Amino acid sequence: MHPTDLQLRGRVAVVTGGSRGIGRAVVELLSELGANVVVNYLKDQEAAEATVTAARGRGVEAISLRADVSDPTEAQQLIAAAVEHFKRVDILVCNAGIWEGAPLDEMSEELWDRTMKINLKGTWTVCRAVVSQMKKQRSGKIVMLTSTAGQRGEANYSNYAASKGAQIAFTKSLAEELGEWGISVNAVAPGWVITEMTKDALGDANQRAAIARTIPLRKIAEPEDIAGPVVFLCSDWSRHITGEILNVNGGSVLCG
Repeated sequence: MHPTDLQLRGRVAVVTGGSRGIGRAVVELLSELGANVVVNYLKDQEAAEATVTAARGRGVEAISLRADVSDPTEAQQLIAAAVEHFKRVDILVCNAGIWEGAPLDEMSEELWDRTMKINLKGTWTVCRAVVSQMKKQRSGKIVMLTSTAGQRGEANYSNYAASKGAQIAFTKSLAEELGEWGISVNAVAPGWVITEMTKDALGDANQRAAIARTIPLRKIAEPEDIAGPVVFLCSDWSRHITGEILNVNGGSVLCG
């Protein structure tokens, strides 16, 4: 193994939800290592274009593509557009998702369905869309962003925890199914991360400090703390790893 194996020069990566938070941090690091990137977004075109401009400033090719990945047709169009532009897809990072909850007896069917549609179905759609291309190449890296909630559960967010637990099972299933094609499938399971998605929960300084005290490293992660492990799984340094759930949570959930 050589340090150059971490380089991703010339590879093509699609990052769903790539315009902000963890997704943007992943795009930044991928482009630093030489990967060309497709920044998928749903609503914030300005943020997506800013992410693309920054990536291009690192000397790679980058484009933004709007797509609602919870819609199978739009997910297929996203991957098709990426292949049309770059002629291949080497890396798929499934990052798009929402974190909205309620006590079970107050949770609406609409909230449950929306969470499953975006977090779980939105992962299935892009994986299904990209696999035929990766099979043609006989190579590929798929990395899913799951959560500690999918490992231990999360009170008042049972919908979210269920969607993330299902992602973990999906990761392991695809790893076994696609390995013979040279495609590895892994997941990263963050704990608390300071992003726009968690700004309400972490906005109060006392609450943030209380959460940090529950983490052995006594620190809430930044998006960059998650991007590094994700990109490791996108590189040749992880060439013999598949079906792995990489815990990046400061020690808050200790599971093998």
